[in-house]
Amino acid sequence: MKLVIVDRDGTINVEREGFIQNPEEWEPLPGAIDAIARLNHAGYHVVIAANMPGLGRGLFDMAALNAIQKKMNKTLAAAGARVEAMFYCPHTPDDGCTCRKPLPGLFEQIGERYRVDLRQVPAVGDSVRDVQAAVAAGCVPHLVLTGKGAPKQTDPLPAEFPLGTRVHVDLAAFASVLIAEDEAAQAAEDEAARTAEAKAATPT
Repeated sequence: MKLVIVDRDGTINVEREGFIQNPEEWEPLPGAIDAIARLNHAGYHVVIAANMPGLGRGLFDMAALNAIQKKMNKTLAAAGARVEAMFYCPHTPDDGCTCRKPLPGLFEQIGERYRVDLRQVPAVGDSVRDVQAAVAAGCVPHLVLTGKGAPKQTDPLPAEFPLGTRVHVDLAAFASVLIAEDEAAQAAEDEAARTAEAKAATPT
């Protein structure tokens, strides 16, 4: 199973002050919906992992969260795209949970649900919390510069960012790189297979 783990606010949609509390406040970032469609068409299952402390603080309830998710899914479907599921942490920083990023709990839940070894699974988000959680879970960390958590400098990244974090302008750029690398790897495999077949067919 080809899986990509994606943050929500600041990665797929515009990040708001005080959290997104209703569907009217949910607005996709430019190119993000098409990026998910392209990932889907390349065979990837896209799953969201997101901190939702607004739930724990009582700023919105599950009905509001479901309504926001419904709007997002409808927007995705109109572009031929799909998010398989959203895994979220409803806790505040003071709750002491194990699922709030930068801890890896949400990622581990995803691995268990889909029975996927998270090693080498790409995970993308807009903050240091996202990439730290990805690395803690064994994923390959990718950073986009579209949210409030984007660092002021990227070359080099600040010390708190894990080594090996790959930086992209936005989710569309991330998708383009990932798909291009997959295509290159497939082409190399095909060429190796053709070479092996040619050698096998050559008389000795």
